[in-house]
Amino acid sequence: MCKKMETEFIQLNKNWNAEPNAPGEEVEEKDGYLSLTFRANPWAYEGYEEGQRLELRFYGCSEWRNGETNDEGWYSGQCRFSKIAPKWGEFYEVRGNALLGKCPSDWHQIGTAEGKRHFLFYLRDSTFECKANSYELI
Repeated sequence: MCKKMETEFIQLNKNWNAEPNAPGEEVEEKDGYLSLTFRANPWAYEGYEEGQRLELRFYGCSEWRNGETNDEGWYSGQCRFSKIAPKWGEFYEVRGNALLGKCPSDWHQIGTAEGKRHFLFYLRDSTFECKANSYELI
């Protein structure tokens, strides 16, 4: 008998996060990595100034999306991870069942790499996801 894998969320942001009201996220395909930049949250975490931008770099990225589901949509069940992700507004690695049957079709395919890890970042007015081998915070 085959056991269905549960969806697991590992929170990756420790002592940092995106600005909760206007993160101003931008996604760019760069030479060798995918870049997600956004304003840092200076009110919840020490060491960040208002307007300061952070960058997440994803290496070995095979695909990404920055969808329209916002916090209101998440709370009303419009996101495939609504009611199962621990919290809105956090950066996660998703393991196990990624609920691909409910996955939006707005993914951008890039490169020839086969991203092995699934990253998810809930921002104020969007949901960022990518499949990549690794990431780093700049």
